[in-house]
Amino acid sequence: MNFELHEDVTVSSWFKVVFVENDGMAWGTKLSDIFSFITDKSAKLILTLFRIAAVTGIGYWLYDVIKKQKTKTLIFAISLIFAGALGNIIDSVFYGVLFDDSYGQVATFLPNEGGYSGLFYGKVVDMLNFPLYNGILPDWLPFFGGKQFSFFDPVFNIADMAISTGIGILIVFNKRAFPKK
Repeated sequence: MNFELHEDVTVSSWFKVVFVENDGMAWGTKLSDIFSFITDKSAKLILTLFRIAAVTGIGYWLYDVIKKQKTKTLIFAISLIFAGALGNIIDSVFYGVLFDDSYGQVATFLPNEGGYSGLFYGKVVDMLNFPLYNGILPDWLPFFGGKQFSFFDPVFNIADMAISTGIGILIVFNKRAFPKK
């Protein structure tokens, strides 16, 4: 199946597949949104280079805990974080070189005229959306009653799920991941 940008397929009332290209961080936030003196292009490069440095550090951490034979819980959690971060970096570094623009068309893989951007300036593809609730809130609810409300609108990818799951494991199973001697 091929998607144009923002095209979606409803799988169920609580799950959609939506094709989104994320140019920034979580929810599309860019460094240039936070720091107005940075251009969008510079912000994208800084973000990509930061991601590469972070994955390098996470990769070293994973190597170190395996070498020191730390707990399987810790190794599993770091592996998920590393794999997810690496997946997002692959998109961020290469996607813009490998595909042309998706606006109003299905993107072409390896187009003759080149991709939509250079190395390090690609967007991260997000496709999973779980709008768990979308409706009118009850009138009896203070301040928000009678208003339209949608819960959990973010669109994300499997790499984001891996990162979130790994971090969740470290938080929930902290004592198992980092046992005291």
